[in-house]
Amino acid sequence: MKFFQCIEALGAMALMVSCERPDASSATISGAQSDDIAGWTIATEGDLNSFFDCLDAAGLALVSAHRGGPAGGNPENALETLRATMRAVPAIMEVDVAQSADGVLFLMHDETLGRTTSGGGRADETQWAVLRRMRLVDAVGRETDFAPPKFSDVLAWSKSRTILQIDFKRSARYGDVIDEVYRQGAEDRVILIAYSMASARKLHSLAPDMMISLSVNSQSELNRAVAAGVPEDRIVAFTGTDGPNPRLLTLLDRRNVETIVGTLGSRSSIDAEIARGGDAQRYAEIAADGADVIATDRPRAAYSALLDAGRAPTDGVCGISKG
Repeated sequence: MKFFQCIEALGAMALMVSCERPDASSATISGAQSDDIAGWTIATEGDLNSFFDCLDAAGLALVSAHRGGPAGGNPENALETLRATMRAVPAIMEVDVAQSADGVLFLMHDETLGRTTSGGGRADETQWAVLRRMRLVDAVGRETDFAPPKFSDVLAWSKSRTILQIDFKRSARYGDVIDEVYRQGAEDRVILIAYSMASARKLHSLAPDMMISLSVNSQSELNRAVAAGVPEDRIVAFTGTDGPNPRLLTLLDRRNVETIVGTLGSRSSIDAEIARGGDAQRYAEIAADGADVIATDRPRAAYSALLDAGRAPTDGVCGISKG
């Protein structure tokens, strides 16, 4: 009798294990390679400045996919979404990096988990063992099969594929993120986002060989950044979301400072206006005004408009290729 009770107990345990939600993160990484074969790649060849100079000389602009370019069933900040975007367009991948309660760096925008995952609570108060078993939710609230990815896995995936623009969430320690970038030798394919002069100065002190995206709305703001110790050749100037300022873009170009114009954001954003009105030509006009990068929630539409106007990088240009 005890023998059969033991068998029944073992069967119950096996059933419980089989019903436990699997860790999707490891499966995601192992299956990534085959899905990347047909995609675009951006190879900076060790020098971001030279890469952007090449695009500038050709009169071309690059798109930056906000939160990886979520669309359809692909949720924001998912490795699968980054892969899907790179299959469609050559783009910089803007991602948000947070840190779990036990110090694991992972992709997540919000401080809480309810909007974008199947879980809840504060992201920085949740252990990675719990986070890794959650599922990401797409823009219309549908749960997907995708798990929050580790930053280290996304950084490894990006090698020889694209540039990561890193938005630090409050929980993510600068030093931990930068240490991982250096550990993987990825300093020539990341742009660190700073929201203040103090943050830019701190980031530059920790990573003097990495590019830093900083809001620059005037020549005096650029001068203040340089006076604070951030060299011009390390700055990528984010010039705002209100539309291009051709005079400022020209000035920054003369000083060899790379520029980003944002079309992303709220319902009143340029992206939203274009989506409502169908005037995709505005993306090309922004590039013509001198933007090196267009940060957008609509990377596919933006790239298509740039391509139609002869302003988009194509296969074989400046280290960009399509597999």
